[in-house]
Amino acid sequence: MLKIPTLVELLQAGVHFGHPTSKWHPRMEQYLFGSRQGIHIFNLEATQQALEKACAYVNSVAARGGIILFVGTKKQAVKLIENTARSCGMPYVNKRWLGGTLTNFATIAHLARRFKELKRKQEKGELGKYTKFEQMKFGTEINKLDEKIGGIQDLARIPDAVFILDIRKDKTALEEAIRRGIPILAICDSNVNPLHVTYPIPANDDGVKSLELITQLIAQACQAGHAEWEAGREKLGSALISTK
Repeated sequence: MLKIPTLVELLQAGVHFGHPTSKWHPRMEQYLFGSRQGIHIFNLEATQQALEKACAYVNSVAARGGIILFVGTKKQAVKLIENTARSCGMPYVNKRWLGGTLTNFATIAHLARRFKELKRKQEKGELGKYTKFEQMKFGTEINKLDEKIGGIQDLARIPDAVFILDIRKDKTALEEAIRRGIPILAICDSNVNPLHVTYPIPANDDGVKSLELITQLIAQACQAGHAEWEAGREKLGSALISTK
């Protein structure tokens, strides 16, 4: 069973620190404990409850073979998002959100097919028949596509949920998920409006340790759910074989 961090662990990770009281959003008031030296402090018991709900949902999605798209393009989250998403086999966006990723998915899927085909040809040496200039152009195209869709190249359909580290930084991802009616999990700092977030996680969205703790927990929930899904598939496969 997934272990939700203790209050001490959340404190040690700096999860409790919000933004200056002058930059808060009133809709976050329900998650605040108070303020200290002009900085809002989160009620970590509320954070624990939010994490428990978010992880339970993530687990249920992964347990039925669902897809959760990890999104985090802020500087301190680039490698974190890539590593954690890969660890649980989920797609991710960690450099720049490409407009239309969710609302114009057919175009994104076309770019993904182009990217994978060019990579396949490059790896097999099939681009060697072209001139050096043409090979250079292909190389540039591959690099650009990798920058845009590298983390979602295997995303075959609209994800079942989106996990966003900072809904102010990645507001386009938030808006597209809302338009498509996709459930949203997100870290919500004291300066954001959590109204449209399905599973808001009140916490510090700037501190590296805070981001790591929460993102890794979501990834673990994905892994646990995926393991349940795989076990179910194996059980079903064994049952089908035994009936033959």
